[in-house]
Amino acid sequence: MNRGSPARRPVVAALAALPLLLAAPSVSAAPPGADVRLLGEAIVPHLLDYRGTTVGGLSGIDRDPCTGEYVMISDDRSYHQPARFYTAAIRVDENGVGPVDFTGTAPFRQPDGSTYPAPTDNDGNAVDPEEIRVDPRTCQYWWAQEGNRPKTPSAPDPVIQPSILKTDGTGQHLGEHRLPPNYEITADERGPRRNLVLEAITFDPTGSVLTSALEGPLIQDGPLPTTEDGALARVTAQTRSGEVLGQYAYPIEPVFTAPPPGGRRPDTGIPAILAHPDDPDRFLVLERTYVEGTGFKVRLFDATTTGATDVQRVDSLADRPVQPMRKRLLADFHDLGLSTVDNIEGMTWGPRLTGGERTLVLVGDDNFHPQLTTQIIALALPGEN
Repeated sequence: MNRGSPARRPVVAALAALPLLLAAPSVSAAPPGADVRLLGEAIVPHLLDYRGTTVGGLSGIDRDPCTGEYVMISDDRSYHQPARFYTAAIRVDENGVGPVDFTGTAPFRQPDGSTYPAPTDNDGNAVDPEEIRVDPRTCQYWWAQEGNRPKTPSAPDPVIQPSILKTDGTGQHLGEHRLPPNYEITADERGPRRNLVLEAITFDPTGSVLTSALEGPLIQDGPLPTTEDGALARVTAQTRSGEVLGQYAYPIEPVFTAPPPGGRRPDTGIPAILAHPDDPDRFLVLERTYVEGTGFKVRLFDATTTGATDVQRVDSLADRPVQPMRKRLLADFHDLGLSTVDNIEGMTWGPRLTGGERTLVLVGDDNFHPQLTTQIIALALPGEN
């Protein structure tokens, strides 16, 4: 989702007090940054031209086990060039991160082989690319797009359902993954909110389970986060064929500060989730918030579905108490020593360091905006994490 640019995608929503939903505390305290250290960061030049495309809007990243390179998705909705992805060789080691050497790019293609149109066509075929993952079994790409909920029932833009699509390394369409029924955008006031749909997907290491997270709460699940209260977003584990194995409520943090009087509503939610390589019930979850007049807050959490209520058959999380996923703060990005904390939206595991530490590689989405940066960030986590 595009964040931080005053002219891009304002979100309209009514805020109300969040009812008590949690059956038990969900966050355990940890000193910020205690488990995480910064290895380094690299900045991709703004509006870099690569093979006739404009590099920007990088909102998802994954490491390809077949090549060792990284694949990144642009959230350009075909306004600059057709919706697309990039591949790149990125050095990540004890000495830091970089350079970032782009090695390829290709547009995503529809089943008929054509590229995706811009939403200005209003033909219902546009996509909003947000996340990309490499299938551990085939090294093909699975990518998520948010779809479109019109601003109002009478708005000219059509309903476009969110989807997880499959493609090969050239962008050719290979199929579609079946989503849970409650991810469907409806004509009434139910389902995902506009621009708070599907930004986060991850495979378990075997490729058997695909887990997705909605960026924010379903309309029927309660109001959006405020400075006083958080909200519950749904996280769903599915088989490769789409069978729902479990769905859980993830507790999003309250907004860290209020906007100025008359300012736009803060944007907050989950832009990325990453399966733990050793524990099928454990995930890293990225939470990112933008507040007008203040800027971005980005935090990394370690979360688990162990002990959480399976809510796949719970129609509304606002109607009954549930046990949400438990989580632990790993890092507030303002404590890591970065040159700037911008719109960080994607993350993947990188190579292990010689001392046994795991590396985490993240990418920042500049929204094609001159005041934001395309960051590639490398972090080190202790080997047991």
